[in-house]
Amino acid sequence: MAQRFNVVLSDDLSKQLEELAKERETTKGDVVARALQLYAAAFKGRKEGLAVGVADPKTLELKREFVGL
Repeated sequence: MAQRFNVVLSDDLSKQLEELAKERETTKGDVVARALQLYAAAFKGRKEGLAVGVADPKTLELKREFVGL
């Protein structure tokens, strides 16, 4: 069952959300849901002692590590 909730975003985050939804041709709700899924996966990985970030798909070298999760 889906649940609805309200969230207050800064002007900058609201603009980013709007742009992402438009670029992906989807809804703002879908962008937020996907972001939450990514955050949950990153949080779980960090708890397991893994590095969380973005890797080069060819070399698998970690290019950016996300800290503070």
